[in-house]
Amino acid sequence: MSVKPVPEDYPRVTPYLCVDGAAAAIDFYVLVLGATERMRMPAPGGKIGHAELQLGNSVVMLADEYPDMGFRGPKTVGGTPVTLHVYVEDVDAVFASALANGSKELRAVKNEFYGDRTGEFEDPFGHRWSVASHVEDVPEDEMAKRAEEAMQSGD
Repeated sequence: MSVKPVPEDYPRVTPYLCVDGAAAAIDFYVLVLGATERMRMPAPGGKIGHAELQLGNSVVMLADEYPDMGFRGPKTVGGTPVTLHVYVEDVDAVFASALANGSKELRAVKNEFYGDRTGEFEDPFGHRWSVASHVEDVPEDEMAKRAEEAMQSGD
């Protein structure tokens, strides 16, 4: 039997989130984003050593902070330059749920020139999420025209 270098049921790129309060973060991601918990490995002191969530065909891994190992979340280090983009069925409902459950609005939901209705929030744990629903298939020539107009208007 041969071992596959990329395990079965794992995408090639998988985000791994460091969270101060991983158990609460899992609850938040299940409630707001519709994630399914695949597995959870408890660690001493009530922490989570490793957990995996399924979001559609994607996997997000996460664990509690371990500062002695240099594993710190965005709130501890003063923010994050990374935004996770997630397509959802109903962006307005997901965004409203995120805000109702302690997230901070970074960019209100609106229709974008490229055919997505999208908004951005920071979750209660300091991670940034862009959520979107695709609402229009935009032909390539129209996309170029709209992109140029958006750049000129600063939109």
